[in-house]
Amino acid sequence: MFRAILLEKDDEGLVTTRLQELPKSRLPEGDVTVAIEYTTVNYKDGLCLSPNGGGLVRTYPHVGGIDFAGTVEASQDGRYKVGDKVVLTGWRVGEVHWGGFATHARVKADWLVPLPKGLTTRQAMAVGTAGLTAMLSLMTLEAHGLTPEKGEVLVTGAKGGVGSVAVAILANLGYQVAAVTGSTGSSPYLEELGASKIIARGTLEEVIKRPMESALWAGCIDAVGGQILARVLGQMAYGGTVASVGNAAGAAFSTTVIPFLLRGITLTGIDSVACPFEKRLAAWQRIATDLPMEKLEKMIHEAALSDVPTLAQDILKGALTGRVVIDVKA
Repeated sequence: MFRAILLEKDDEGLVTTRLQELPKSRLPEGDVTVAIEYTTVNYKDGLCLSPNGGGLVRTYPHVGGIDFAGTVEASQDGRYKVGDKVVLTGWRVGEVHWGGFATHARVKADWLVPLPKGLTTRQAMAVGTAGLTAMLSLMTLEAHGLTPEKGEVLVTGAKGGVGSVAVAILANLGYQVAAVTGSTGSSPYLEELGASKIIARGTLEEVIKRPMESALWAGCIDAVGGQILARVLGQMAYGGTVASVGNAAGAAFSTTVIPFLLRGITLTGIDSVACPFEKRLAAWQRIATDLPMEKLEKMIHEAALSDVPTLAQDILKGALTGRVVIDVKA
């Protein structure tokens, strides 16, 4: 038997969410069975646990949870043996394949990454998809020439999971970080992570008719999208790059090509779901070396598996700060 947060839909379309004991025979097909130790709650998890599955869950019953870390319990793939520590993020696990809101999971070996040396499974889930996305964003900015000497880096949605990890890593690598937040009480938290400047979100929500403003940012990790992204594009310095990772403020935005033509800026998308193994592994290894663990600890809020439904609602409301780590055994 194993425990899981099971989503079920009745004949009238009503979705119920309950912590249940299930036989392991109900686990889906896969090469590797993992005894999960920790999982976390991401924005996408909140969508999956919403009444309509956020448009992401296609079939019920279902177990959500797009991230997990644990120990291999059984393996039919030579890359992993019993006792190996592994991490899973992405690959639509928790959306179309049963995921990490459980004590056990069975998945394809291709979806796993060995736990990097220097990280525990708890730390890996404090990082999770959010932190992986932050590191993939930084690696992309670096590939476009960003260095600490180029100037300030803007991080929007800074108190959330992606933003928190991004601020901590950037500051640790010597970057001057400007953190954007809509929470008036988040300044001490962000400054402790290493932000050198706090910017109220409202200052970026104003619509400006000019296609460009003063050149302020050498790079940007944008977790919110919408018109804030449009505004940021007009503030980028010459040759600057914006890594777009989220759409909490909206999927659509209106802008012009002028900043691209006159300042040679780049807007690049970051996908962590189907990121190739080698790039994914490199990002996890960078996380193990470039993310200060004492700062990661400051982001963590621990919870139990039974807390997941409430936390899923909270994250959709923007009511969570930092990273939630779920001990599935609690």
